[in-house]
Amino acid sequence: MKKPDSITKNDWLLLQKKYRNLESVIKKLEKNYPVQYLIGHVEFYGLKLFVNESVLIPRFETEYLVEKTLEYINKLNLEEKSVLDIGTGSGCIGIALKNQIPSLSITAIDISRKALRIAKRNAKYHKTKINFINKSLFKYNLINKYDILISNPPYIKKGTAVDQKIKYEPAKAIYGGIEFYEQIFKIAKKGLNKQYLIALEIEETTGSELKKLAKKHFPKDKIKLEKDLAKKDRYLFIYSE
Repeated sequence: MKKPDSITKNDWLLLQKKYRNLESVIKKLEKNYPVQYLIGHVEFYGLKLFVNESVLIPRFETEYLVEKTLEYINKLNLEEKSVLDIGTGSGCIGIALKNQIPSLSITAIDISRKALRIAKRNAKYHKTKINFINKSLFKYNLINKYDILISNPPYIKKGTAVDQKIKYEPAKAIYGGIEFYEQIFKIAKKGLNKQYLIALEIEETTGSELKKLAKKHFPKDKIKLEKDLAKKDRYLFIYSE
């Protein structure tokens, strides 16, 4: 059976190993069903992570968020500090950070129980100790203080034209807006220690607006808007010195 043009040779080989009935697989691919869900896992920052329709598929932009955050952690000497990962999904961010800096203490929250099942499976697979909490961002009352807050919250505005494949991913992990960042800033002001780092992935057109919002909440601190590999505004970093 011929490989569909929409997927890579490597993905096709993985599908051939996993499925006997490739006709049904091809039919799903023709309907723009994500190949990552069919394979059942993706590679993220050098790690194999299990995925299904309960979690957002980890993307290159978020890998770069991890890379940049690691640079800031080293720059600010936060290697032995605590991390709050908001909206963890598959657990990709927290697991990648812990894999790179084992001395970090990580707590990860998500509103979805199904997502947390996948996140816990990934953490167990990589023998990564993470404290997972099933809570909404808007109902989360902090008990502990943290040094680092990191998040890739839902930031695509409803009604925005998106890739057809996205319709199979959890809407709660995709569609949101400025209100999520406003809530993150409120949590940060209450729950971060004196020296801290906030690392956020953002929608490319909202950089200036979010930078202004950050300045309102953190007027005395450093606020950096950074670009992804496509030179689009994609990350917001806020930190105390």
